[in-house]
Amino acid sequence: MKIDHATLKELYHGESETAVRFQSWLLAFDVLFLIFFMVSPFIERGARFLAIDLVIAALLALDLAVRAWAYGNFGRWIARPIVWADFAVLLSLVVPVYAANLGFLRILRAYSLINGKAFWRVIGGGRWADTHLAETVKAVANLAVFVFMMSALVHASFAARDPTINSFMESLYFTVTTLTTTGYGDIVLHGFWGRALSIIIMIGGVSLFFRLVQVTMRTGKVRHECSSCGLMRHEPDAVHCKACGERIRIAHEND
Repeated sequence: MKIDHATLKELYHGESETAVRFQSWLLAFDVLFLIFFMVSPFIERGARFLAIDLVIAALLALDLAVRAWAYGNFGRWIARPIVWADFAVLLSLVVPVYAANLGFLRILRAYSLINGKAFWRVIGGGRWADTHLAETVKAVANLAVFVFMMSALVHASFAARDPTINSFMESLYFTVTTLTTTGYGDIVLHGFWGRALSIIIMIGGVSLFFRLVQVTMRTGKVRHECSSCGLMRHEPDAVHCKACGERIRIAHEND
């Protein structure tokens, strides 16, 4: 098969059987990477560990380069948040001297994975994309990624100089109590950067938590394009478009 721009675009963004199979292999790579990230704190950081890091970095860099070419518009591609998340992951892999301090960035791969369209094409054949379920899963994943990333950042930055933080569990405990504004006071990050990080955890975490509550509690909407104004999201029982008032007919399973 000839590999050109059109072929790569179809493989990365298409919905054909071949494209979905290719995207499934990429998804498998992401899952293996995340597993390696989760077990890496328990692996001795020797030459073998460094070699695995560099191999993953090379594969991720190649994947990013091919994705940029396949997307077609580099300006729009580079402006996407999931691309910057992947660049942060790549940064944590290519500077092994600081791997212990930048390792927390690797969890961002889970963010780019869940928020990518390919994930939803592979999982469920695309029928769950742009649904209430997808929004809920994304909100849960975003909150989990934030909590884990902040916990890892707290542990990497303060465990060596704060006697109250002796394990990752204590860093996670501090992050959750700060996020929920419980504030028991048994673990406190001192200094300017400690307070700054605590503020970021509180503001960012509370925002993501309320986003999760909002998505979970609101009524799920269905995807149906209005022929008049193009609005794509409507209430399941809607008979008129809420934006322009045009009469719509949303297909249901019992139609």
